[in-house]
Amino acid sequence: MSPKFQVALRGDAILTNPRFNKGTAFTEQERRDFGLTGRLPYRVNSLNEQCQRAYDQLNTQATDIQKNSFLQSMKEQNWVLYYTLLLRHLRELVPIIYTPTEAEAIAKYSHLFRRSEGLYLTFANRDSMEDDFLAITKGKDVDLIVSSDAEAILGIGDQGVGGIGISSAKSVIYSLIGGIDPSKSLAVTLDVGTDNKDLLNDPLYVGLPHERIRGQQYDEFVDKFVQLVRKHFPHSLLHFEDYGVTNAERLLERYRDNHAVFNDDIQGTGAVTLACLMAAVGVTKSKLCDQRIIVYGAGSAGLGITKQLRDATVTADNISVEDANSKFWLIDKHGLIKDSLPDVRDDLKPFARKDSEWSDLQSSEVRLLDVVKKIKPTVLIGTSTHAGGFTKEVIEAMAAECERPIIFPLSNPSKLVEVHPNDANDWTKGKALLATGSPFPPAKMPNGKDYVIAECNNALIYPGLGFGTMISKSKRMSDTMIIAGARRLASLSPALQDPDNALLPDFGEAPDVNFEVAVAVAEQAVEEGSAGVDWKKEEVREKAKLKVWVPLYGEFVYDENGEK
Repeated sequence: MSPKFQVALRGDAILTNPRFNKGTAFTEQERRDFGLTGRLPYRVNSLNEQCQRAYDQLNTQATDIQKNSFLQSMKEQNWVLYYTLLLRHLRELVPIIYTPTEAEAIAKYSHLFRRSEGLYLTFANRDSMEDDFLAITKGKDVDLIVSSDAEAILGIGDQGVGGIGISSAKSVIYSLIGGIDPSKSLAVTLDVGTDNKDLLNDPLYVGLPHERIRGQQYDEFVDKFVQLVRKHFPHSLLHFEDYGVTNAERLLERYRDNHAVFNDDIQGTGAVTLACLMAAVGVTKSKLCDQRIIVYGAGSAGLGITKQLRDATVTADNISVEDANSKFWLIDKHGLIKDSLPDVRDDLKPFARKDSEWSDLQSSEVRLLDVVKKIKPTVLIGTSTHAGGFTKEVIEAMAAECERPIIFPLSNPSKLVEVHPNDANDWTKGKALLATGSPFPPAKMPNGKDYVIAECNNALIYPGLGFGTMISKSKRMSDTMIIAGARRLASLSPALQDPDNALLPDFGEAPDVNFEVAVAVAEQAVEEGSAGVDWKKEEVREKAKLKVWVPLYGEFVYDENGEK
């Protein structure tokens, strides 16, 4: 049964409102009631017919960036049609509206610009920030705010005001896969300038033409924004996206105890990798605390994964933080992170290894192969963007000492992957348990069977983490809530039924998978007392079902006091 809405818009106002516009799907009665009879062609179309037409139109676009622009235009016209089309062609179209195509759209943002989207908070206008914020949000019930300062966009770096594109795309994924009502989400760019010389020298650049603001002024600007979110939408989820390595972890730690905040680059990547590792550990019938884990790439993603795995090990296996830290060896461009390395970031110091452990080596610089041969790892994780960094010698050395080596080359895009999964599969003679950060075709096992490569895609978990936090109105997204979501995702692993199957569910199942993650997160919030709703744990699943937004046309009744 279609939901019924009282709507106060008529004529062009409803046709140009993407939330309420149905296009040719307005019924004859609705056309009369809303003054649309002469504004639309005669025939009433079903949503199925509209989808077929839209898909045919999409396929006339010659390039992925043209398809991205076409879909962006559709989103600005009709939400139900846009999201229905995406859901029906999920695997095909998510790479168009998100990575990798969205990166190109963001890089060309000023040249592709047609109309504004979301909220632009600019450092030059910081004195009017609250007025600008309220002008967009006043009268709205906002559950989700996705923000970016665009310093580290999708592997292409500093993109200035184009960061609104990643905030908007992330919001779309929350609605598409997580079930969040798009009318209750807000995309925000924090335009603090850019250090991208190409943008600064571009006369068509539409953002603040100033070098990136840093230091105390930056902190005060971000804090003013966060305090506005806390003041006006205290139960919302604030999502940080693609902040630079010097700010991402710092901002997360600063605000995570005061509001429900989430950084997908750190926590989302960590959570989906944790779920994948939990599934692999299930296959090998071992424990998290039994693993010896090398993380190759010690940036925000690598460190986020490390901390997530460390915290889960402490929780799951009841060991100390210090003992859990000892299970990790982190490697960056200077080699193994050791006590003697100069300028080791403070957040890496808990994982720095003692120099005395490596006194038998001739060189002070300890490389990946040295670490593999010495510690005999069970897990090798790549977040380095060093294409081919996991060489044949490295993989064979690992496989020689490990019955089922767990190998996750996670760098994006696929051309930057540390090892092609086909090679890792061949070099381990089909023993490896594999997951990648980008989609890859199956690899051939020695017995001729296809081995499906799990895609360690954040979108399998972060929309569910967010939705569970939002519907429970949790005061914060705790580590235990994230671990609960990861454990639920791991429980859905096909490899637990067949060890030669994929470690994670297929991306086409992402909406159902994320619902399960959301239920687990909300249950944990209720259980630990951080929820802002008066629910019993056993009620969560049914309550969650009622909160899921589904792209369906409602029945509209004109009422001048209705929704706008």
